[in-house]
Amino acid sequence: MRFTPAPSRRIPSSPRALPVLILLASQAAYAAEPADLASVVQPLQERLTRLENRNAELEKRLAESRPAAPESAKLAARVEELENEVVALSKKPDPMARFEGVSVGASLTLVGQHANRGVVDDGQLTARADVEVELPMGTIGAAEGKLFAHFRAGDGGGVDTGGFAPVNAAAFGDESRMDLMQAWYQLDIPVGVASGDPGRFEVTVGKIDPFGFFDGNAIADDESEQFLNLAFIHNPLLDAGGDIGVGDDGASPGLRLSYISDVNGSDHITASLGYFGAGEGGDFSDSFSNRLLMGQLEYAGKTFGGLSGAYRLYGWTNNSADDLATPANEETHSGWGISLDQQVAKYVTLFSRLGFSTKGHVNFDRAYTLGAQFDGGMWGRDNDRIGLAVGRLEASSESGMDDNETPVELYYAWQVNEHLQLSPNLQWIGDPGGDKTAGDVTIWGLRAKMAY
Repeated sequence: MRFTPAPSRRIPSSPRALPVLILLASQAAYAAEPADLASVVQPLQERLTRLENRNAELEKRLAESRPAAPESAKLAARVEELENEVVALSKKPDPMARFEGVSVGASLTLVGQHANRGVVDDGQLTARADVEVELPMGTIGAAEGKLFAHFRAGDGGGVDTGGFAPVNAAAFGDESRMDLMQAWYQLDIPVGVASGDPGRFEVTVGKIDPFGFFDGNAIADDESEQFLNLAFIHNPLLDAGGDIGVGDDGASPGLRLSYISDVNGSDHITASLGYFGAGEGGDFSDSFSNRLLMGQLEYAGKTFGGLSGAYRLYGWTNNSADDLATPANEETHSGWGISLDQQVAKYVTLFSRLGFSTKGHVNFDRAYTLGAQFDGGMWGRDNDRIGLAVGRLEASSESGMDDNETPVELYYAWQVNEHLQLSPNLQWIGDPGGDKTAGDVTIWGLRAKMAY
């Protein structure tokens, strides 16, 4: 028997068969890839799990750090409360604002002196306390006002040498008392600003010490820190000689008018006129008829070689001065004077005063003083100084004296600290009161000043 093979099956080549073939092939491939796809998906699934865990942890921490809603509300309310308090405080007036521009100074001056001979009191202690207050008094247009008051209390008359000039100008009297030394109002009125030549008028009225504005001096004007002899503190004719004629406590009711011209920012020319009560008028009794009239022209600023200096020329007339021939009577005294201070080197300043009587019967009618101050920077003590002065008070022909009084003074001011100064003092008075028979007098002293 012969075997005959079956005929082979042919796949049709028709176009309709192509999609069928592709479908069969894809099913076969899908059946072969499940293992490979699982290996890819597994790591992705693990990474997603880790990211979800990390996100959950971050949200938990953020929730813990965020204040709870009630606490946030409290905090916001407190902030708003503080802001309201700040606004309220800013609207309230500053209680210290009223003290802006106020200046207060106080000092205690103690002096002990001992004289070798020929004096009424050969040893004496004195004490004096001073309080000064200056207050701003507002403005009137461009003008500014201020109020000044000076209170003084003390005791002790000091050593009396019988001379023309007391050797302790800081002495206050033999009886303890307290006085209102000064009380005045001043209005400063600026002028000339538009023209480029700025200056000002000053109008001062009240109870005034004329020496606060006339006959000043940079190094010989303050008995509490500079020279003690009255001949060196003010013009001897005015003060020691009595022509100033102010009240018992050193001041008088008065009026001062002054014009100050600003030359170049640091130099000034000042012209002043003063009307003060004199004699009984100095103690507020008939002050309009008992009067002292003063006028002064002053230059202050840089002078020779750029060094500081001041030059004052002044005159006075007092219609209520004591008559030397008849002390119970009053007469008119007139005179003129010069006061100057000039720095001549870095640590050296000179001063001088001249006084000349032109009318009236006086104890001495000519006065000359000359002195110097040496600043402590010269020997490494910037706040210390040495003062040396000599004077000559010429007895008048009507005084009955035949000689001239010659005061000499030397002092050293030691600034112990900011508030304490000690000043040993030595004075020599030749022919006190112009009396040759009186004998010369030597006075040792120590002054202490406590100031704030």
